Amino acid sequence: MNILTEKFTTPYHAAPFNGIKNEDFLPAFQELIKKSEDEINAIVNNSEAPTYENVIEVLAYSGEQLDVVSNIFFNLNSAETSDEIQKLAQEVSPLLTEYSSKISQNEALFSKIKKVYDEKEHYTLNEEQQMLLNETYKGFVRSGALLNEEDKEKLQKINMDLSLKSLQFGQNVLASTNAYFKHITNKEDLAGIPEAILDQYAEEAKERELEGWVVTLQYPSYIPFMTYAENRELRKEIALASGKKSFDGGEFDNQELIKELLQLKQQKAELLGYQNYADYVLEERMAKSPGKVFDFLNELLTKAKPYADKEIEELKSLAKADGIEELQGYDHTFYAEKLRKQKYDFNDEELKPYFPLDQVQDAVFGLAGKLFGLHFEERNDIPKYHEDVKVYEVSETEIGKAEDGSFKALLYVDYFPRKGKRAGAWMTSYKNQYKKDDENFRPHISIVCNFSKPTKDTPSLLTFQEVTTLFHEFGHALHGMMADTQYPSLSGTSVKWDFVELPSQFLENFCYEPEFLKTFAKHYKTGEVLPDEKIEKIEQSKNFMEGYQTMRQLGFGLLDMNYHTKVAELEGESVKAFEDKYTKATTLYPINPETAMSPSFSHIFQGGYSAGYYSYKWAEVLDADAFQYFKETGIFNPETAAKYKVLLSSGGTKDPMELYKSFRGSEPKVESLLKRAFG
Repeated sequence: MNILTEKFTTPYHAAPFNGIKNEDFLPAFQELIKKSEDEINAIVNNSEAPTYENVIEVLAYSGEQLDVVSNIFFNLNSAETSDEIQKLAQEVSPLLTEYSSKISQNEALFSKIKKVYDEKEHYTLNEEQQMLLNETYKGFVRSGALLNEEDKEKLQKINMDLSLKSLQFGQNVLASTNAYFKHITNKEDLAGIPEAILDQYAEEAKERELEGWVVTLQYPSYIPFMTYAENRELRKEIALASGKKSFDGGEFDNQELIKELLQLKQQKAELLGYQNYADYVLEERMAKSPGKVFDFLNELLTKAKPYADKEIEELKSLAKADGIEELQGYDHTFYAEKLRKQKYDFNDEELKPYFPLDQVQDAVFGLAGKLFGLHFEERNDIPKYHEDVKVYEVSETEIGKAEDGSFKALLYVDYFPRKGKRAGAWMTSYKNQYKKDDENFRPHISIVCNFSKPTKDTPSLLTFQEVTTLFHEFGHALHGMMADTQYPSLSGTSVKWDFVELPSQFLENFCYEPEFLKTFAKHYKTGEVLPDEKIEKIEQSKNFMEGYQTMRQLGFGLLDMNYHTKVAELEGESVKAFEDKYTKATTLYPINPETAMSPSFSHIFQGGYSAGYYSYKWAEVLDADAFQYFKETGIFNPETAAKYKVLLSSGGTKDPMELYKSFRGSEPKVESLLKRAFG
């Protein structure tokens, strides 16, 4: 008996991590794929006339256990991987791609779907059912259901190759990140770095059985070094190491892989009748077309560039006083921190004692309680995949009422870096929410971050940027936890990709509100509330280097769009030359010939942001406009929160623009973002 193929006997049928062995995965996938294929065959072989209920609805609920096991496996591959899991991923991914292709190219199944779709005016469907029918039909067409047999086989092969190559891309980035570390034995080389960070570097050295200090390319190690280290040569060395990730011609180099991935995407797009991959992707986004995205990005570029240039001039003046004639990219964070301290008289290290992780988590939980009536209770009887992970039972009570609430979700939190965890921060889910047979199946959601671990003397203390990161990921988690839809494929974060960042970026805004900050920004030793003058400085510094940050994001967005609309150009030039050409307009420092960011640009080559990176900025317009509404009505206004809750709980059941207008009363205005960013 395989633990993964049976109904889990854990509380709330949570993932039974304590009983799963790596060798369980492959046979479980094989068995569950067979079971799911049998469910599809039952739809196809049903002798009754095709109807919405016996085709579209049955299909929507098929493969439930396979989805759960896939989520468990691939989440482990991101958060707690090993050589064995990575090897398994290379075996499992083709199986799932083949299974997916079999369904999407099943002619008998599609003919039944098409019959229901063509006769949809004969059905009395609610809004969500209409959306499911349209999305199901469109999904099959976009997966090649209208192609001839030869082209279907070609598409299946392309999808398989894309699956394996994108997996390889991510594994190369992780391996390249883990391969580098800087061992430092002379404390003078660490001048300028705060003691708490030095403790962290010393702990890292100790773990590696080395004397002195170790700096790695993991975010909590790399960023403080670049921010505070006075040793410019060491900053340069470590920045070059980071910029060479998967770009050094070695074992983990991704340059050829990028070309192969882009060629495959272009072939897929052409096979399905699109000019390029961006056309294919954007048909299913709020933005609709590459032209609209380029216009959006270039409009912001024109407006942000003067602000960015002015910011860099300020940094150059500061660096000149230190005898630096030409400021480089590896100087930016160091001098930006100096300027911020000069202008606003604080730095991240001064603020960190006011933001112990537990307090920040309590604050975000409390905010969810105040706005939506959510309550969080830690559970120690639910299995975890690592001792650092905590699990919370989330319940919902009517706001203002004290009685026990109904079960809403499970929330896993995993905050600290490890060798087997990829860099960055993300929200994911183990189980989707959906309704079936008069039962509302609730979601199991996870937040994964890479914050500094506690040391023997101090708890985990967050920089203010890490505070906003936690709020960001919790915003995504709320989108998942508040889900209340009929079908799993329309639930939670299953929305148009350029809408998905709204809930996350929206929640970050609360971090800058004095009224709210004072409730949790308290010194971990003394309990002193963050002083008013520091809160004022945080507010004032909110848009510090906003021009630079905007240009950086626009650079990523424009590079992404050019990769996915101009792939033919790559045939005759290097990844580095292509990157330099299409980021030139947004580049504010001299281009370094030894580094390139594309080979570690996991968002677009491993994650789901291909031809979609612009959505971060797109969602900023949405979140600025949405929070402006909260500010107008009061940031804890229950009526506004109730309307926003509807937006969160609706998932992908409605067109996102219509959903937004229902909440706000009008379409989002780009002016809201410009006003927030540049005054």
